[in-house]
Amino acid sequence: MIIVCGSLRLVPGQRDIFIARSLPAMRAARQASGCIDFSVSPDPLDPDRANVLERWESHAALQAFRGGGPDDDLSALITGYDMGEYNVAP
Repeated sequence: MIIVCGSLRLVPGQRDIFIARSLPAMRAARQASGCIDFSVSPDPLDPDRANVLERWESHAALQAFRGGGPDDDLSALITGYDMGEYNVAP
C-alpha cells in the first residue's frame, strides 16, 4: 500500500475555496482503480492549511491517477507544502 500524506499551505483566506475546488478530484480519486481512500480536509487549528491523506493499493495506481497533478486553478492557491509518500508493506 502507498500512503501519501501531509499538508498544504494556502493563500490566506482561500482554504474553503481550495477545499471546494478539490471535491471533483476527491470524487474521481475514490472511483479510480486502486484508490483505497483520498481526502483533502481543512486543518482545525490553522485557517490557511489543508491536510491531505491518500491510500493506494500500489504506486502504479497512484501514478495512473495522479497524471500532472493539480490543475492551474488549484495550484494558484497553494503557497507551500509538506507532503510525504510512504510504501507500507502488508
